[in-house]
Amino acid sequence: MLRPRKKYTVYDLQQLKGKRCLTHIHVKSPEEATAGEQAGIDLMSCSFDSPEAQARLPLLVAAAPNSFLSCATPHGMASAEEAIRIGFQALELGASSVYCSASPRIVEAMAEQGIPVVGHLGLVPRHVTWTGYRAIGKTLEEAKALHAQMKRLESAGAYAAELEVVPHELASFLSLQTSMLLMSLGSGSGCDTQFLFSCDILGDYEERLPRHAKAYRDFFGEHRRLQSERITAFREYVEDVQEGRFPEKGNLVSMDKTVLEQLQNSLSL
Repeated sequence: MLRPRKKYTVYDLQQLKGKRCLTHIHVKSPEEATAGEQAGIDLMSCSFDSPEAQARLPLLVAAAPNSFLSCATPHGMASAEEAIRIGFQALELGASSVYCSASPRIVEAMAEQGIPVVGHLGLVPRHVTWTGYRAIGKTLEEAKALHAQMKRLESAGAYAAELEVVPHELASFLSLQTSMLLMSLGSGSGCDTQFLFSCDILGDYEERLPRHAKAYRDFFGEHRRLQSERITAFREYVEDVQEGRFPEKGNLVSMDKTVLEQLQNSLSL
């Protein structure tokens, strides 16, 4: 049975650390945000890294008014000042917090201004030139480096950090070593939130599903089925027009024959 809906604050989330694992999804549309709220999802995230995404944020907030919604700021922000400006812009549009994968220095600048910030640990897809697509933290050296990075983010003032594709044993250990909420994306169930993208849950793409994800529906297959139905419907329409089957009597509007006769007579004078 679903719990009564409550819009969390950062304080609420901090009080829940260690008590239960929160459900957490990334949404891309108002329809997904509404569905997430009605399904009882605890936290939602969205992008805020383009003009289109920024224009979409108020629509997501309106679609899920009782949900905690965190926005992902653009990668590669040039300065702390730019990060602060973008962070406040997101908050003013209704975001509950912002995600920032930049350095602890930029995270600290945002946190000092009172912006609730989520940092990033583990695999960074935009940094795969350095690491490749693989789990981060399997070796002693990488595990120590992850712990040190986590402590730097904690000292910088981040209230949470996304932990992406880290061995689940290490993720569980790290979660016990920090006051931050750790958000597991492919890092097991020992963190404070379990995070998946809506497109993974819905099966909404053709590529192979990531190992850490689970598809609960086949939206891509449904899109293909609907496209096939569109083509078939359009073909049937073309055939009906060419064969004189459309429009039928029921599709037509009629007028009184005497009115038409009166028109014809008046025009023939």
